[in-house]
Amino acid sequence: MIRNRLSASAVATFVPALLLALTSLSANAQDPPVDPVQATIDKRFEALDHRLDTLEKAVDDVMWYNKVGDVAEIDKVFITGPPRAHVDNPTAMGANNPVKFWAYTFVPRNLDRSKKYPLIVLPHGGVHANFTTYHTHIIREMMAQGYIVVAPEYRGSTGYGKAFYETIDYGGLEIDDNHAARDYMVANLDYIDPARVGVVGWSHGGLIALMDIFAHPNDYAAAFAGVPVSDLVARMGYYDEEYRKEFSAPFHIGKTANENVAEYRKRSPVNHVRELATPLLIHTNTNDDDVNVLEVEHLIEALKAEGKKFEYEIFQDIPGGHSFDRIDTRHARETRVKIYKFLARYLDPPKPVDSVAELDRAAYRR
Repeated sequence: MIRNRLSASAVATFVPALLLALTSLSANAQDPPVDPVQATIDKRFEALDHRLDTLEKAVDDVMWYNKVGDVAEIDKVFITGPPRAHVDNPTAMGANNPVKFWAYTFVPRNLDRSKKYPLIVLPHGGVHANFTTYHTHIIREMMAQGYIVVAPEYRGSTGYGKAFYETIDYGGLEIDDNHAARDYMVANLDYIDPARVGVVGWSHGGLIALMDIFAHPNDYAAAFAGVPVSDLVARMGYYDEEYRKEFSAPFHIGKTANENVAEYRKRSPVNHVRELATPLLIHTNTNDDDVNVLEVEHLIEALKAEGKKFEYEIFQDIPGGHSFDRIDTRHARETRVKIYKFLARYLDPPKPVDSVAELDRAAYRR
């Protein structure tokens, strides 16, 4: 038998070369080379997505007048929040300018403006989303009770192009945008009572509502948080990688929860419960397919541990999942009546409702 032997010097040369080759192959297997044609196509589709979002927003804006114009005076105001959280060149002209954003305003028709009325701040949900006519019935119901409503299209909202989309600051400066909408309304509408301002939000909007009252407890008389995102660290654990990328994107947080857990904790309501001083109602649903009930249960237990006074209800497998109290079923309307009765205790609307029958007559003329 003939045996080939490698000298020590050959081994010294061959083994590192082999390891380098294997490392290169492994890296290539994990990170395949970028196809420039595919990259160009992806970029074009991204641009198209933003253009379609802008078109969809324009259509939906027209639909607002069709759906609630009979009961509300509708406007869309252009206001400012803090400067961007991240800029490529902080010394560039305008880099530190406030972020400009739109906010919808709804004022009940035929309002006696010599009197004072309560205001509801209504932030929309979604990581990247916007305030749409999905909220039609909620706006009609609030108008029927005599509430004035402002719905901010805070930074990161869709329908305003790529640059605005990339100003997103989930659980961060978007809270300041929400509060800026509140301040704008109080400063510019003399018939709003600044002592009767509430904030209402579902899902991501629920997170914003919670974080706003934690930061500005003296500016809100009541708050409702429906199926609220409550714990971003837990959320990153049970969601998929595609969702996590929304947060670790370079223009956003820039790191995963594993890489910077403190940043995700800072943006989670569950870690700020000691700041609660505003009357609060929380709703969640055990079959929620978006915000797992465990997040909201964690929030509820944290509030209890701090000895905070608040109200909550954990609904058991109600049809509708994440949207169980925002859809048009009778149960959803019954649940919204519970929300409105809670808010009315602190905001004193001119025409409160006590039942679904009253709500239907007032908002839908049924």
